[in-house]
Formats: sequence, structure tokens, C-alpha cells
Amino acid sequence: MKKHLLSLLILMLPLFSSASDNQARLLRFPTIGGGKIVFSYAGDLYSVDADGGAATRLTSHVGYEVFPKISPDGKTIAFTGQYDGNTEVYSMPLEGGEPVRLTWTPTLDRDNMGDRMGPNNIVMNWTPDGSQIIFRTRWYTFSGLRGRLYQVPAHGGMPKQIPTTEGGFCSYSPDGKYLAMNRMFREFRTWKYYKGGQADDIWIHKVGTTSLEKITDNPSQDVFPMWIGDEIFYLSDRDRTMNMFVYNTKTKKSEKVTDFTEYDIKFPSASKDYIVFENGGYIYKFSVKDRTCTKVDITLSSDNIWSRTELGDASKRMSSYALSPDGERVLVTARGDIFSLPAKQGVTYNVTRSPGSHERNVVWSPDGTTIAYFSDADGEYQVYTAPSSDMSAAKIMTSFASGYLTGLQWSPDSRTLYFNSDKRDKYELDVATGALKRILVGTHSGIRSFTLTDDGSWAAYVTSLPNKVSAVFLYEVATGNSYQVTDKWYDSSSPVFSKDGKYLFFTSSRNFRSSYSRVEWNATYSVNDYVFVLPLAKETPNPAAVKSDEYSATGASELADKSGKPSDKRESKQSSAVKIDTDGLFERISPLPLPAGGYNLLFADGGKLYYISYSATRGSMARSDSFGVKSLDLKTMKSSDAFKGVPVSYTSDLKKALVRDAGKLYVINIAGPGKPGDPVPTSDMEILIDRQREWKQIFDESWRVMRDGFYVENMHGVDWEKIHSKYAQLLPYVKHRHDLSYIIGEMIGELNVGHAYINSGDVPELPRIKTGLLGAEFVKDKSGAFKIAKIFKGANWDESLRSPLSESDAKVGEYVLSVNGIPCSGLDNIYQALVGKADKVVSLVVSPDAKGAQARTIYVKTIPSESQLAYYEWVQTNIEKVEKASNGEIGYIHIPDMGTAGLDMFTKLFYTQLDKKALIIDDRMNGGGNVSPMILERLQRVVYRMSMSRNGGEPNTIPGEAHYGPKVCLIDKYSSSDGDLFPYGFKTLGLGKVIGMRSWGGIVGISGSKPYIDGQDMRVPFFTSYSSESGEWIIEGYGVDPDIVVDINPFEDYLGKDAQLDKAIEVLKEELKTFKPLPGIPADPVR
Repeated sequence: MKKHLLSLLILMLPLFSSASDNQARLLRFPTIGGGKIVFSYAGDLYSVDADGGAATRLTSHVGYEVFPKISPDGKTIAFTGQYDGNTEVYSMPLEGGEPVRLTWTPTLDRDNMGDRMGPNNIVMNWTPDGSQIIFRTRWYTFSGLRGRLYQVPAHGGMPKQIPTTEGGFCSYSPDGKYLAMNRMFREFRTWKYYKGGQADDIWIHKVGTTSLEKITDNPSQDVFPMWIGDEIFYLSDRDRTMNMFVYNTKTKKSEKVTDFTEYDIKFPSASKDYIVFENGGYIYKFSVKDRTCTKVDITLSSDNIWSRTELGDASKRMSSYALSPDGERVLVTARGDIFSLPAKQGVTYNVTRSPGSHERNVVWSPDGTTIAYFSDADGEYQVYTAPSSDMSAAKIMTSFASGYLTGLQWSPDSRTLYFNSDKRDKYELDVATGALKRILVGTHSGIRSFTLTDDGSWAAYVTSLPNKVSAVFLYEVATGNSYQVTDKWYDSSSPVFSKDGKYLFFTSSRNFRSSYSRVEWNATYSVNDYVFVLPLAKETPNPAAVKSDEYSATGASELADKSGKPSDKRESKQSSAVKIDTDGLFERISPLPLPAGGYNLLFADGGKLYYISYSATRGSMARSDSFGVKSLDLKTMKSSDAFKGVPVSYTSDLKKALVRDAGKLYVINIAGPGKPGDPVPTSDMEILIDRQREWKQIFDESWRVMRDGFYVENMHGVDWEKIHSKYAQLLPYVKHRHDLSYIIGEMIGELNVGHAYINSGDVPELPRIKTGLLGAEFVKDKSGAFKIAKIFKGANWDESLRSPLSESDAKVGEYVLSVNGIPCSGLDNIYQALVGKADKVVSLVVSPDAKGAQARTIYVKTIPSESQLAYYEWVQTNIEKVEKASNGEIGYIHIPDMGTAGLDMFTKLFYTQLDKKALIIDDRMNGGGNVSPMILERLQRVVYRMSMSRNGGEPNTIPGEAHYGPKVCLIDKYSSSDGDLFPYGFKTLGLGKVIGMRSWGGIVGISGSKPYIDGQDMRVPFFTSYSSESGEWIIEGYGVDPDIVVDINPFEDYLGKDAQLDKAIEVLKEELKTFKPLPGIPADPVR
């Protein structure tokens, strides 16, 4: 194995040595001014002469400093940084110096360079006079896809919102009278060549008005406007590769001014004479005057502290475990290596030491001689085996050209390995000969829960039937024949053999319990398991059979000792081969006397069945108690606690188990008291983290996982090998983990699909310090106090909607004079005094006037976020607006997402408005999920009869919770994922008109991430929808068109005018004029 790794290292040398020259690359977010170019490299800011040369570092903080913008006078840099535990706007002199913090905003959950949302508070630009810095924030935005533009004084002060409800990159005209802008942000989205509803254009806004003019109009993206003189430069991918164009405000015409074909232009920034941008990791300078473009040659020296090889703790990344046959050693895969640990005390060894490959799923042979595992050391995942005494003698056993292998396990005789591929099949590998055989293929799903008898002659497994019900099968190893054990009516799973080979135990979901809903005449079901036993041979007694105590002169049962107690002898040896009678299997199955619930069966030995039980609400998979494993005595049929913790590996004789409990590992004796002693020592799992080699492995594995898992094999027609080469050449220049995520994101973005997501793995730790918020907005008064401009109403009975100031006697128009004893006169921003005060009680001195007359002290408990307060207020305002405009005839429902929160909101607003004659279903800013079919099912219910009763009031519809009346659906460009599928279903099912703007257009779905060695999370789009009528693909890359196109002017929206909502009211009022109402109660019959 050492030779193999050495040869692999030699092959890598050209790649890594190519970065040894002084030409810097992966220089990001450049800006130009004052004769300098400032850019970000490996998370720090650097400065270089505008013509290039040796760069000088300006910042060195653990956080990531990005989006520098040089002031119009060339003296100051504004930038987005992560000092002080949050992502905020800072400034510093052009030549460097101590950063000055200018904003104090909430800490967001999604706020980093390695996330598709990008960092918060991104600096957009300066005002032309240099007095204000423009930044985009997600402070009050309840949709994560929507940003708002603010300006903060360059010398510090309270930020002021530009009067628009959405905004992206922007640039003022030289006289400051107009603002060229994008209306949203997608710059961190890993989706190239996008033409869906969020494909942005360049708009011109006349400052001081609500005027908004679109100056570009094509299906592709036109972004990053830069206003210079009479021209607006911008980027567009209308010719596929992102290049620079220019729009002349006099002639109203655009022309292309660059012609890159390999890499996109990224993140441009302009002075009055030049534009700088990133392309392929280099910085280019474009002359506005003569339209020439030159690469800026930049060298820099850096200690590269975030990419250096360093000693790390691999125990933070443990993934698979294997216990030695005697229980004295533990094998653990962690951060791509295999470690050998003592069970209690001794030496810890890193037995592979292979930073350029990913070892996983390690298993120890039952005879203890051999260790097997998966590794991608040869470029694809293969099975490796090695003598347990000499891991350097490891040898490769397979030669797969692609695929992701899982489920590695040994046969009991240590001669055979079994494993799965990602193509729904099961393989058998003869360790001695290397013969590989595919033994099972799942037709409707993969092969799961594969388990062998103790003699290895039979196996049991689970797979899906044509009706998608999971069934247990028996597999005869010698013949390759499979036999179905359970029927098609109930899901069955978790098969385990008794160690003596006489019984098969499994679970089956047969306990259906309905409960009536309190919001509609309907029922929900909880489905729980029973545990069953199958005697494998006809003559084997059924342990669940009814018994009677009788006298026998022939002596005690073999299962009991002389005292009559159950024997604790364990079946350590097989006296004969396992016998299975395959006819009559169904008839021999019996339930065990365990209550209905959730069960995971572990093993059966010594006359006991060991299992983990879960609460009745199996969906939560929360253990019903904290003890861990239980056992069922198969003679007395009594259940008891066995041992604590979750078992992750066993010795082959089932005498010992490795369990995980409270984050620690323990080796316990299964037949003993089950109490763990000292934990397995993991403190010595130190590893030399060779980040450069680690990052290459992660890059390659990301490429392979996408290749093997993408929903269509043709990769959307992309030459995936070529794409690998295109971005792999940037790897030698990666000096920060976020930069690795950046190039992986660029790579997977080439697939032109919506849900190709990447989140960084290990990044430098940055403690976050949350700011306390008061549920209010403030303006700085000239007196130094802060005037309360607004108090969010909230709903204080709901903790998530609690508005702190609304719980006090403070009023809009009053003044805050001090916070926690800190005079406001000395604060530029009231939140300076609330840093670190989230969810804490603070004192405020409040007065009706700025001079402090009648001042009083109030106490409030702060909150960490006001976004839900803003959302609640927006929904309530819309409900009131619709109610008033329709004279109470039209109801309004907003669905924020298609997850549980969206379903809850729909439930709250739908059933309480069934009395309305019409409904507006608002899908705008819906972030997606998976519950749209549930909501559509309720909306499409058809009233087919009426119900009345004497003195019962108004008649009722049947179904009782059906809305009879016209409906419309509102959508916008933020209607995403399942928020796309909802309006598609609304239209297809004929529920009503769809109003608004074309939706996002991303429905190729994802699931969880494969494990990566440093914790990276990358999602592979692997399933999607197509039309049941035409059989064609739908929505992806385009979106859902509205029936009635209505844009919303964000400057008018800021003032409260929602054109889309107004149109919905108008359409429904018109439809109600001709809509046939339900009949009233007929005249009394005469019989």
C-alpha cells in the first residue's frame, strides 16, 4: 500500500508544483481606486498597485474579509468582515490600519462564504460623494432569498434603508440622481446558465421617486451594474460564458466588450477609469476609455496559515467502527484514515496515514486475521484487505470504474466479503481468489439489512416489492435462490438470525392507529411495529407458542439449569448446518409478546433477543428511555434492560459490544451487567492534516459523487471529464477551505441545475456573538437619544413572535436615553450597547421627549432575530388589506415554505376562512419543501352534497372542510422548489388563475449528503418530476408561468402598494359576480 500511495503522490506532483511560481491565483472580490487594487485572498485583504506587482496584506483576522470597495476619493476601503463575532460592514484607510465597525446587526444562521446565501451585510458600493456606504442585508427579510439595501454613514451612525423591499448589486449615477440596480442576489448560487424566474436584469431607479425602468431584457442573467459617465457596464451570460457588456444611457443600446470563453467574469468593481474583475482566479483590469483588458500580474507572500499541514484531532470526525474478535482493540475510521485504539489502555495507531484518500466502512474479520475497508486511493472506491498485523501489506480487491460502495461485511468464516453498490445490487467477494459476483439486484429498491446465519449458508435481507412495501427475504448462499418471507400487505424490516440458526426475527409495521383530526373531519395514522419470530425448520419449536407447566420424568429442559432458571450458556459453536424449510414459511410466523412500537432488532443469542425500542411516534425516532438496549428472554417472554448505549460493533461470538453513549465509546460485556467502565481512549487520535492533499481528495470525490448520483446519466450534456480538468487546475491555489467550496461550487454549477448545493467542511472557528434586539426600529436624534420609530406588534403569547418593547409601556415617538446604563449620546448605533445581549434582560431609560423629562426605566428581555416579527406583521397587513378591499368576502392565506412551518400556517389560515366566498393563496417567497401535495389535496376538494339539521344554523358542505368558491394563486421569482411545484399543480388541477411573475424553476430534488472527510455537505440532485400528460420534463431551469403577469415595483411595495395582491383581489371580485353559489336549504318536503 505504501508503494501505491507513493506512486499516487508522484502523479500529483505536477499539479501541486504548478503553484510554486509567484503568480498569485484565486484572487477574489477585487476593487480599484486611489492607484491601488484591493482584493481578498484566502480570507484576507491585500493591496497592490493598479498595474500589478507585489501585494501587501492588509488584514489577518480569523474571519473572512470580502467585498472591499474603495471610496470615490481613493482614501478608504469599506468591506464586509467578521471581526467581533458577526458579519458586519467595516472600513479602514486604503494603506491599511485598524478596522472600524460601522454596523451592528443580528447574527444569522446562514451567514458564511461556504453557503449558497453567502455572507450577510455585503458592501455594494459607495455613494458618489463618498459620504455613505451601501450594503445589502437580510436583517428583516423573512425570505432568505431576498435582501434589502441600506446606507450607513462612512463616519458611523444608524443605517437607513433605501426605500425598496428588495435589491442587489447597485451603482449610482455620477450625479447621484439615479440608481442602477439588480433586484435580487444570486451571486453565491452554484447554478450557471440560469434562465429561470430569478434571472435578473438591470433596472434604473430615479432617486426620490418610485420610478423603475428595466434596461436589459433577455432570458439570461444581467448583473453587477457599474455606472461610469453615460454608460452602465454589467455582466451577462447571454452568450453562455459570463462576459462584460455596456449600456449607453443616451443611445439605449448595449454592446459586448469582453470575450472570455473558459471562465466566467466574477465580481467586478469600478472606478471612473477602470473596472477590475476576477476570471479563472486571476485579476483583470479593463480600461473604460479604450476598451482594452489586461491581466494584472500579482505576486504575494503569505504564510498560508489556513492551508498549512497541522496536527488535528481526528476523533471529531469518527465515522465507522470495528471491534477486534477478542474485544481488546477498536478500529475507527476518522477523517479518512483508519485508527487502531485500545479498548481501555495502550497505544493508538494511525494505521493508514493516507491524507490523499478516504478510507471508510472498516470491518475486522471474525477470525481476526484480516481487515477490510473501502478506499478511493486508486481514484475510485474499491475494496481493500490487509493483514491485521501489517496494514502496509494492504491490497486492492476490486476494479470498479465508478460507483459508491457501502455496507461492507464479512461472512462468519472470514472467507467472503459482501457489500452494496449504488445501483441497487449486492456483491459477493471471495477474499482468497478475488472472484467478484453480483448476487442480488433490487428491482424496486436496494438490498437492505443483509445479515447472515452463523454458518454463512443463508442470509436474510429486505427489499421493496412492486407495491413499494418492504419485504423480508431469505437467500441461500450456495444456490443463489431467494425466498420471500413476508407478504405484500405490511412493511417488514430488521431481520436477525438467532446465533444457533434456528430462528429468524424481524419487525413488521402492522399496528395502525387512527386519530381524528381537530381541524377537519379526517384521520391521521400512526403505524407501529410488532416483532415476529419464524422457526426456520418445521420441527423447530415456536418460542411464542402457548405453554403449560407440566411434570416430566425425563429431566429438565435443555434451556434450563437445575435451578429451573434460563440457561446463560451462549451458542459459541454450531453443532450442525442451518436447516431451513422454505415451504410453509408464512404459516410458521408468530408475533412475540412485545407491545406495538418502534423496534430495531440487533441480534439473538443465549436465549435472548436484543433490540432497541423507540417511542410510539416513530417518526421522531426518539428512544422511549435513556437506557439503550433491551433484551427479551425467549423462555419467559419477559423484557428487561440489557445495557446502555447504542451498539456500533460486536465481537463475532457476541460476547462483547462496542457502544456509543453520550459521545463516548465503551467496550462492554453483553452477558454481564451492561454497565460501561472506562471509555475507549480517543484523545490520542491525532492526525497530521495535510490540507492540500485532503482538499484534492474532497474535490475529486465531490466530482465522482455528482457523476454517479446525478438524476440523469448524460449530466445535462456536459463533458464531465473536461469540467473536472477545468477546475482541478485551480486546486494548487486553494489556501482556504471556503475557496475549495468556491471551485467545487463552480464545477457543479456547470450542470445547470437548481439544487446542486455545497457547504464548506472544516473552516477556521469563529465564535459568534449575538446582538440583542428589541422588536423595534430606531432613528438617531440630534440630541443623541434614539427615537422609537416603530414597534413590531408581534403575538406575545407565542415565544417565536414575542416583541420585547410591545411587552413594555414604551411607545412609538418616545426616546431611549440609555441602555444598561450606557448613555445613548455616546453611541452611533443603539445596538452597540446590545452586543452579546441576545435573550437577556436589559434596562432602558425611556422618556417622552429627547431631553429626558419624565424619564423612566423599563426592563425588557431581548430577542436574537426580528425576521419572524416582520413576517407576522406582513401577513396580518395583507389579511387586513384583503378583508377591507373585499368587504370581508375574500380570504388570504400565505404559505412561507412547503415544510412543517408552511403547513402549519396554511392550517391556521385555511380552516378559519372556509366561510369566505373566495381565497387568495399566496405562494410568494415560498422557500420549498415537500408538502405541496397535501395542500393541493385540500384545495381541490369538491363539494358533492350539503348537510343540514333542524336549528343547526347554516348548512354544511360535504366534505366538511372544503372551500367552495373561486381561488387564485400568487407567485413570484422567489417561489422555489416545492414552491414551484405548488403553482404548477394549482394550474394543472384547474384550481384557479395564477398571478404574479414566473417562479424560480428548480425542482430536481436532493437528500442528505454523502460523508466527506472534513464534514463537507454537498447535495446531489437525484430525482425530479415530469408531466403525467405529455411525459416531458417540467419546470427545471425555467419556472412556472403565471396566467396573469404582474410585476411588483419594490419602491412602491416599500410604500405599501402590492400590485400583485391588488390584482388578485380585482380578479376574484370579478369572478364572484358570476360564480354560482351553493343552494340553500330546500323547502320542507311533504311525504
